[in-house]
Amino acid sequence: MKLLLDENLSRRIVPFIQDSYPDSTQVTLLGMEQVDDKTLRQYAIDHGFIIATKDADFYEMNLLYGPPPQVIWLKMGNQSKSATINTLLENKLLIEQTFLHDDKAFIQIL
Repeated sequence: MKLLLDENLSRRIVPFIQDSYPDSTQVTLLGMEQVDDKTLRQYAIDHGFIIATKDADFYEMNLLYGPPPQVIWLKMGNQSKSATINTLLENKLLIEQTFLHDDKAFIQIL
């Protein structure tokens, strides 16, 4: 399970989640920081990513177009990098259950 972190999540998170989410990356690391959300969504589909974001855009696109990609919506406000890392790591089992076993399109984490 690999994550594509939206532009609103720090690229500095990536090294800290690699053991739990191998091959994860962030939009800026791909040179896609000025790309529109539809293009990012298609990139995630084409490359098998789950999108992790702090805003509703990808969730709303999934309501409109359906999955893939699956979306993790981190509804935690402005948190530190370490808080975001901890949230992703502490919720790994829940995320796996939601996406791999229950085959859901998105998860909201508060």
